Amino acid sequence: MSVKKSERLIVKFITNQASKEEIETLTEWLKDEENKIIFKDFVKTNYASDAVMYTFDATEVRKLLSERIQKQNTVFQKRRFSSYYKYAAIFVLLLGGFYFYQNSVSINPKENVVIPKENEIVLQLDNKSEETIDPSEERNVTDKFGNVIGKQKKNRLVYYKALSEGKLVYNTLKIPYGKKFEIQLSDGTVVHLNSGTSLKYPVQFLKGQSRQVFLNGEAYFEVSKDKRHPFTVNTKEVNVEVLGTKFNVSTYAEDVSTDIVLVEGKVSLYKDKKSIVNQVFLVPGLKGSNAKGHQEITTEAVNTDYYTAWMKESLVFKNTPFNAIIKKLERQYSVTFINRNKMLGKEIFNARFDNEPIEVVLKYFSDSYEINYKINKDQIIIN
Repeated sequence: MSVKKSERLIVKFITNQASKEEIETLTEWLKDEENKIIFKDFVKTNYASDAVMYTFDATEVRKLLSERIQKQNTVFQKRRFSSYYKYAAIFVLLLGGFYFYQNSVSINPKENVVIPKENEIVLQLDNKSEETIDPSEERNVTDKFGNVIGKQKKNRLVYYKALSEGKLVYNTLKIPYGKKFEIQLSDGTVVHLNSGTSLKYPVQFLKGQSRQVFLNGEAYFEVSKDKRHPFTVNTKEVNVEVLGTKFNVSTYAEDVSTDIVLVEGKVSLYKDKKSIVNQVFLVPGLKGSNAKGHQEITTEAVNTDYYTAWMKESLVFKNTPFNAIIKKLERQYSVTFINRNKMLGKEIFNARFDNEPIEVVLKYFSDSYEINYKINKDQIIIN
């Protein structure tokens, strides 16, 4: 195993985001005496503060690693720490042989420890009142009159199937940076919402009328088929009309274009009002794009997996400018980048990160491209 890979595994374990297989790999790697030295030096350099006095017990570390494998053999969840106290707790777990000055925990994370911002998912009701959503909860969803109209099943809102004969009542779901969420609309359509996204949707669609939702950000739609009620995703730049299909829409306000990638079925794209002459049709494997300020919708064949990888916590960058990369990193990890290197911002990169902690991503760019940065809580400053 290369030094870079071993360092990434150490970082993932310390930040409590390593999989069972990665922990087992790290355990095997630590059996080598030279690797114990590498492990000790890496942790000492990157995570120990001047106030910490310690000795290293590799046997104890292997024992702790083994215990974690047994304890978490069935479930490995991604956890992100909101304070350095939680980070210190994992630090103690990993390095059982370390002891602290005056028997107290006095670790102060160095500048390479990111502390993401924590924001809440918000559901805005038709009467403009707002309530926060905790993805760990299960509860009833009610309208402004207190009527039960659906359920929250942890990370998904599920509305009861129904068509209304009255007027449309809209709710808006707002997903902050660093979080993702799902919603099942009253017609059965499932929408996966990416970080930094808002979706405005009817609590119930109207009988005999088209189904319309309004998106700002990024979402993956699995539209329930209903020939009598076409489904339209309205964005600021492009509208997407379907009968029943699967597709991804990316329309962040700060991005240079709106992109629609079709995975299954068929969709029609158009700007402003739909007409026979202004529609562009997509088949699976095509991406339709509209650059902001332009009328033309262009198409190209793509690997759809690149554009849906975000649902599996992966990030894929293909011929992507660095300024666009750090914007996606901000959304994914709920951090802020300050890039003082103007030339770097225009550089093109190709990279893929599969459910990696932000520290691993930063280290990759630092090692591979000699990018210099420093961290101040949730801010990453690139010089």
